[in-house]
Amino acid sequence: MGAIEELGRYLPQMTEWRRHIHQNPETAFEEVGTAAFVAERLRAFGVDEVHEGIAKTGVVGVIRGRTGTRAIGLRADLDALDMQEGTGVAWASKTPGKHHACGHDGHTTMLLGAARHLAATRDFDGTVYVIFQPAEENEGGGRVMVEEGLFERFPMESVFGMHNIPGMEAGTFAIRPGPMMASYDIFEITITGRGSHGAMPHHGIDPITTGSELVQKLQTIVSRNVDPLEPAVLSVTKFHSGTAWNIIPNEAVIGGTVRAFSEAVQTQVEQRIRELCAGTALSHGATISVRYERRYPPTVNTSAEAELCASVAASLVGPERVKRELKPAMGSEDFAWMLQARPGAYMWLGNGTGSVGGCMVHNPGYDFNDAVLPIGAAYWVRLAETALAER
Repeated sequence: MGAIEELGRYLPQMTEWRRHIHQNPETAFEEVGTAAFVAERLRAFGVDEVHEGIAKTGVVGVIRGRTGTRAIGLRADLDALDMQEGTGVAWASKTPGKHHACGHDGHTTMLLGAARHLAATRDFDGTVYVIFQPAEENEGGGRVMVEEGLFERFPMESVFGMHNIPGMEAGTFAIRPGPMMASYDIFEITITGRGSHGAMPHHGIDPITTGSELVQKLQTIVSRNVDPLEPAVLSVTKFHSGTAWNIIPNEAVIGGTVRAFSEAVQTQVEQRIRELCAGTALSHGATISVRYERRYPPTVNTSAEAELCASVAASLVGPERVKRELKPAMGSEDFAWMLQARPGAYMWLGNGTGSVGGCMVHNPGYDFNDAVLPIGAAYWVRLAETALAER
């Protein structure tokens, strides 16, 4: 019996777990119920240790195999998103305004299925740490786990992550060495002018016209300042100002995001934003302040670990179903913080192209495809057994 077929025996129970988590979504650092659900099952599986409260709601399970001092980490994310679900499925969210619209319910379930199997078989030489991380969406739970001593408390030589991808054929994999996903920076620009009557604009300093000009200038940074061979995206996603038809407001606020694959490009874009804001403020007589935050670094796979993951996936589903030549994505992932601390790799798992899971993530109609649960769980098992094969 192959690994996928063997893990397939757990599919009814994994489906039940996944749908329970989906019905009870919790967002960043509030995953109390989800963490308790995970910890309870890890103990029932007979893992050697269960550690709770890491980065507030994170959980780490320790599974020891045969003798050996080597160790790896397998990571899944716990959190949902602040958005209303629109799937209409029987297991839809019971919490208004919260929705597992990125598949973290599936990620958690696949790692639980793998933990159950690994704890039962122990067919590896060393230790597997199963890491259930909070707050992947926007709040950097991966960074917090690292800062709170994840790798000091649980010493591991490498760490691995995985994310489902709607639009990719179910049960296929994709991975590349080097950059897999981009950095995630945010900016907030506050323009302070001088309010006045809409009929007498000459008495004021208009933050809306100032901001409108600035939005256009910001779009020149990638097209005219960044090397055309260096990927980068700058998107203005917010522009808030004004309360009435006949009042020129005192203030406008612009916000957005920057994505890149190198720290040098991040630095260049941030510096240019500040320069354009300073020049625009001077030309209009306004005051402009800039808040720029580097939330997530690029997600960069180390070559040896990426090759290991690709070969493991190929052994499960066949080499023709493992895509190695792919472009990195401009989305971001806070697993990047773990990859900055340890070698490792981040894999994509196809979630299907049909109506179930076919919507892109962060979509009200998105739902994880339960059919791929055994495939993801089998990948984790085979990866642990291969990385920690007896020497």
